[in-house]
Order: sequence, then structure tokens, then C-alpha cells
Amino acid sequence: MKRKGVENGESPSKRRNTATDDPEALKSAFRSDLFGKDTLQSFRKSYATSGPYPHAVVPSLIQETLLRSVRSEIISHIHFTLKETDIYRIHQSGDLANLSNLDAESLKHLPSLVHLRDALYSSDFREWVSTVTGAGKVSGQKTDMAVNVYTPGSYLLCHDDVIGSRRVSYILYLTDPDHPWQPEWGGGLRLYLTEKRKNKAGEDIQVPLAEHSLNIPPSFGQLSFFAVRPGESYHDVEEVYHGSDHEADGGRIRMAISGWYHIPQEGEDGFEEGIEQKQAHRSTLAQLKSADNEFDEPQLIFRHFDEPRKVMDSHADHKELDPGDKDDTDDETLTEQDLTFLLHYMTPHYLTPDMIEDFSSSFADLSMLQLEQFFNPTFANELKEYISSVDNKQSESKSSKSSHPSHWSVARPPHKHRYAYLQGAEALHRDKTPVSRVLTDLIHSHSFKKWLALVTGLKTKSLIRQNAIARRFRRGKDYALANPFQGEQPQLEFTISITPSEGWERGEEDGEENQKAKKAKKALNGQNGQADKSKGKGKQKAVEPEKVQVSTSTEIEFGGEEVYMAGDDDDNVSVHYRSLPNVGKKADPAVYKSSMGETDDDDGILFTNVAAWNRFSVVLRDKGTLRFVKYVSQAAMGDRWDIKGEVEVGEDAWDDEGDDNEEGGLNGDLDDDDEEEGEDDDGIDEDEDDEE
Repeated sequence: MKRKGVENGESPSKRRNTATDDPEALKSAFRSDLFGKDTLQSFRKSYATSGPYPHAVVPSLIQETLLRSVRSEIISHIHFTLKETDIYRIHQSGDLANLSNLDAESLKHLPSLVHLRDALYSSDFREWVSTVTGAGKVSGQKTDMAVNVYTPGSYLLCHDDVIGSRRVSYILYLTDPDHPWQPEWGGGLRLYLTEKRKNKAGEDIQVPLAEHSLNIPPSFGQLSFFAVRPGESYHDVEEVYHGSDHEADGGRIRMAISGWYHIPQEGEDGFEEGIEQKQAHRSTLAQLKSADNEFDEPQLIFRHFDEPRKVMDSHADHKELDPGDKDDTDDETLTEQDLTFLLHYMTPHYLTPDMIEDFSSSFADLSMLQLEQFFNPTFANELKEYISSVDNKQSESKSSKSSHPSHWSVARPPHKHRYAYLQGAEALHRDKTPVSRVLTDLIHSHSFKKWLALVTGLKTKSLIRQNAIARRFRRGKDYALANPFQGEQPQLEFTISITPSEGWERGEEDGEENQKAKKAKKALNGQNGQADKSKGKGKQKAVEPEKVQVSTSTEIEFGGEEVYMAGDDDDNVSVHYRSLPNVGKKADPAVYKSSMGETDDDDGILFTNVAAWNRFSVVLRDKGTLRFVKYVSQAAMGDRWDIKGEVEVGEDAWDDEGDDNEEGGLNGDLDDDDEEEGEDDDGIDEDEDDEE
């Protein structure tokens, strides 16, 4: 699964249009002492001794007059559009995917920017970078730089930058020189420490810690750079936080030129055969697509529903054993014992035969089901009181140690996910909270297993094992990046959203908490409005335009939604027509959301589960289907809380009656008479499928 936009910055090598080839003219763009022997040795020494991995920070790299002119040209002539994926939310230029791709006509409006590019890729500065990093020579033929703008709510999550022939990553800041950037605004370049672990094959693997160890705040004219190291150069860009006074802080526009120096191309001095392939083998993207999860936390722990368990609300001396499949003579109805148990937790009318039949019919059509007010009022109130108290208590504390309850752990590695979670029998029984009781008493019970089978139309005995955890996605910290389901047999996945805070969904009914959210949005919205779209004409004016030309939503995005998307690999086509219907084109998280926060009707999104209170959702997930949880903005009114379950489904899950062509929905051979019926079964229009 390739990342596009920010992540996939590769472009074909091409001869670039240059403003000048005069080495002295190019050297004059830099600070006067940069190429001196003492300066070079100083940066080389500090680079080698820096941590968590070697990097350099060069203040005032470029002459201020030139850099101000570059910034003015960008503001006057370049328009930026919001691009959003599972890993970033950034404003990118519609015309500047890569400066090397611009034609001469476009470049004449950006003379200072062209001069800056030529200086950064000049032979003298490339040699300076190579000497400081010790990473080897870098290409002058393959340039790779772009202009990105981070506004409040923008971020780039953890990755290692290892793609193709990249050798050195860099970022040159063009923040407002008249409104110096403050560290508390966010937007810092954060570096992650790794620890060495030995895998089952005896290989040493670098695993990044869950939290960053160094934060480098932006500063006008500052250059930060580091050698790209597979499995080690993990970094992210901290969210740019929303502020209350738009005019006082200049809108918090984090503008920067970022890019890479590449390995010398064939024919250039320093070209190395095969080095690009070696880097790709260890790249973060390859790790995300592989099944290598040996050091992931949490690990999947699948348990049988009917195994002995210690029930929290019981005073029994021994572990209790549910009736189980063997002793339950009627798996098609809920017994009196089942109902008595489930009523302790669930809303009564969800247990009636008529409602269950309706749910089963709906799930058969859509492969998903969503129920509001899942828990009954008594238990829901107890649960909400506990979660709200934790949210409120920890929002008042700035200590990172109090970011989750004591018995919870933090998911890692951060290039895959980060969130607080509760898992495992010992941790659950030490926790002794309403959240733990749901996991130990309700979710793993035979009664819940039977109810889940009935509402999804599956056979009770076919629900084999399940992995279930409680998750807390903390605002300003947490997310889960896209990963495909690799199982050959579809699996059930349910989410019980237990997020008490409001403001996550547009159009929510007004309540006290939602009114608070609206007031917060009103105070912050001034910096998110449409910028002036008029472009500078004629000669450059002495006074810069007030706003960068960005297109964005007037609504503050809290994030936190869980998204299921169609996979992008040909070999991940569904072989089972009962799973989530693959509507439209195959998806890449890079096209998740574009300008104005609106999604394309044909963007491959199968199901979106927004953070909510007391909502139960269940889907049937097929091989290759992607799932991710968006980063939760610091602007959110609370954290996203949920309980996540993944249930293994046996091959005998469905009643075969009437299913003569069970595996023909997506790729089976249908004759002309059956074609229309097959289309209804799998939810895919034949023409759309052919277009893929």
C-alpha cells in the first residue's frame, strides 16, 4: 500500500530549469560562515553526537532577504488544498507536487524560489550535507522538494521516510518572521528513540518507543536534516494546535519547504548498484503491509467464548463455566438464563425475537449493523460516570504519566498505532471498573456470543474465538494507521463506542456539552476560514498578503473516526459475497478526504464509525479490507473510548440453504440469467467492477 502526496514524493528524474549556474552566486544564498572549515567541523561533530539518532539543526541557513522573498512569492502565487489520509492532514500545493516538475512559464513567477532550490541542490551545499551526515554522496540530478503548509489541526504521524532512493531528509522553515513561532503552538519535528529487539529469526530489529524523545520547534530560516535510516529514523510532525486569538499569533501558519536528497543516480559520482532495493526492504511501508507483528503491543489474544472465566460480579470460589455450545440445546433462541444475564447490561428491546429478526435481515443486506443506546440506562449511567470522571481528571493534569489509568498500557510501535488499552485477565481484575466488567463478564459470555450470532444471521457454533480490548484514543496523541485484514475467512468485528464527550458529529442535537463544544469552535474558527484567493499581479508588493491561500473547512475537525476502506491490492479481492460490499474504486488512505472535508461518493469508504456514546456497531470484514482510526485532535472535547472485538468465524458460519453460488458474488461465473441476481447479492455494479 503506497502512500501518496507527502509520503510518496518520488518523481522521475528530469533536467531542471535553473536560474544560474554560477557557484558563487549560489553560495551567496547561504549564511556567510556556512562553508567555513570551523563551521563545517562544528556541525559534523554535533550531528554525530546528537540523539535519539544523528541529526542537525542549522539556524538561519539562508539569507533573510532571499527567504522573505521566497515566502512572499509562495503566498502570492501558490494555492494550497487540504489533503487528508490516515497518516497526515496537510495543505499541499495544487500546482507544486514537486518543484522539478514545473515548466519555465510557471517558474518565472517564482524567481526567488527557483534560486533557493538551485542553491539547496548546488554541488557545494550537497557536498556540505554529505560531509556533515557522513551518509555518502547525494544526487544533483534528482531533486525532490515541495512546499507544505500546516494550519491549526494539521499533523504528520510517525514514519521513517524510507522510500526508494532517499538518502537525507530535510525541512526548511518559512514561518512568519514577524510573528515568531512559539513552541506551545505545536508543529515541532519530533524524533523517536528505538530499542533493539531480537526477533524469532535471530535478527536485530529496531522498535520505536511509543513516545517521542526530542521535539524541535519550527523557526524562520531554520534547517533540520538527518540521514534516512531504515527502521530507525522515525519522526513525526506534532499537531499545530488551535489558538483563541487568530490575529495575535498570525494564524499559526507553519509553512516549510521539505524534501529529500537522493542516492546518486546511474551515471553520477557515487552511484551504488542495489542500495535502493536494500532500503526498500526495511521501509516502514513494507512493514505496515507485512504480517510481521512480533513486537506489536497489544498482541492479539484470541480466547474461546466458552472457556472457564472468573466473573467480577460473582462471589463464587471457582471460575464459572457458561453452558457452552455442547450443553446449549437451542442455539436459535435466547433462553431465560441468557436473557436474565444480558439484561444486566443490554437494552431490553434489543433482545426481543422481532428485533433480532430485523437486525439479522439488515445485516444480511449490508454486512453491517449499528445500534444506538446499546447498554441499558442503569449500566450506561454507571459507565458514563466512570469514563467522564477519568476524562475530566486527566484533562486537568499536564503530566504524561497520568494520561491513562494505572492498569492500562500504551499501544506501539507508533508507526502503526498509539492508544491506551486494557487487555488481559490480570489487568482487568485489578482494574475493577465498569469497562473491565464489560470485557470479562459480558463480551466473553456464551449468552453474548449467541446474541451476536443471532443478530448477524450466523450459526452460534461458528463463532470460534475472539480478541477483545478496551481502547482509549487520547486527544492530541493517539491514532491507528491503516492495515489490511489478512485472513482467508471473513471475521466479525464489533465496536462499542463509549465516548461521553460531544461535538464529534456534525448536526448533533444541542446539549450542555455540545454547547460548550460550539463555543470552543466559535472561538477558534477565525483561523480556519477561507483565505483571500486573490493572487498578486505585476511587481511584487513590499507588504505581504495577510493570508496564505489555503482551502479548508470552517469546522474544526476532532478526528477519531474509525474507517473501513476497500483494499488496493488485486490479490485481496473478496471471495465471499457476505462481507462489506466493495463499492466503487479500490482505495488508498491517501484519498480518504480532500478539500473542505468532503468525501468522494466513489472513494472506497465502506463504513465510518464516528466516536459516540453507547453505540454498538458490527461489520463483516473480508481479506484486504483496510481499517484505521483517525488521529484525535487536541481540540476535541474529550478522548475517544471504545471496546473493540474481533471474532473468528468458521467456514460453516452460514446456513447453506438457498446459497447455490455462495462464492460467486464477486468473482464467480454468472450466466446471463443470474447476472442481475448476483449484482444484488454482492452490492457491486458490474460496470464499476470492470473499471477497476
